[in-house]
Parts: sequence; structure tokens; C-alpha cells
Amino acid sequence: MLASASGSTALAWMFLSAAILFEVAGTTCMKLSRGFQQLLPSVLMFVFFACAFACNTLALRKLDMSLTYAVWCGVGAVLVAIIGMSYFREPVSLLKIASIGLIILGVAGLAWSTRQTG
Repeated sequence: MLASASGSTALAWMFLSAAILFEVAGTTCMKLSRGFQQLLPSVLMFVFFACAFACNTLALRKLDMSLTYAVWCGVGAVLVAIIGMSYFREPVSLLKIASIGLIILGVAGLAWSTRQTG
């Protein structure tokens, strides 16, 4: 049985969400690998990035490329920044927090503009 149009769009958003989570996991493993000095995080980095690209490619079947890439990069960047500040104890500043807010506004603006024209 064929999925409905809204069902396939929901599936595309699930693929995009998975792509974001895999990309964030890959980036975290990149840091944990200590420049390829740690074997497991080094290997996992490539596995997670491959999964991220595969899921992103599947999301692009139904979602606009501009929206998909903006959400993938924006949400990924925000999550990686939060992980950096919380887990890796990177410095937190008002400018960082404001910049994260601007990324969120930019992604939301692109999503809204896509809905307005689509």
C-alpha cells in the first residue's frame, strides 16, 4: 500500500531528524577521537557521518533542498554547540547564546518562507 503524501513527508522529516542526530554523533566522535588517536571514536565518526548522509539523501526525496540543508546544518550546529558547552566544558558567553538564537531564527525563517511559497 502506498503511503499518503503527508505520511511520506512525515517520513522525510524523520529521516532528516535521524540525519541530524547521526551528524551530531559523528561530530562528537570527531572530538572524542583526539585527532584519530582513539580507535573507536575514529571508526564511529565515519559510520555516523555515512548514516547522516544516507538519511539526509532520503529526506531530500520529499523536502526542499534549501530547507533540508538549513535545518540539518542549523539544528546540528546548535546541538553541537550545546554539547561543546555542556559536555566538553567549552566557555559559555552571551554572544554564543545570542548566536545560537540567531541560528534558530534563521532556520525558522527559512522553514516559514518555504511554507509560504510551497
